[in-house]
Amino acid sequence: MALTALLGRDMRNLLILLALSPAAGSCRRADSPPPQATERERDSVIGASQLPGAKGVQGALRVSDSADARRAREDSAGQN
Repeated sequence: MALTALLGRDMRNLLILLALSPAAGSCRRADSPPPQATERERDSVIGASQLPGAKGVQGALRVSDSADARRAREDSAGQN
């Protein structure tokens, strides 16, 4: 009697496991991970924070933006 009760319980557990396995398989992660933040995006977040040195990061981003804009103006002037 105890053996049949044990086998019955194991069979029930196996059936529950088989019934739940497709649901668990469909909850897997997406095939591709989310895109990583660029260095510029990370620096922008740091610059907007209250961390020590954030103002320095903001200043460096401002200088970089200014240099990029200047380079773009020079490039467009050279094409005319």
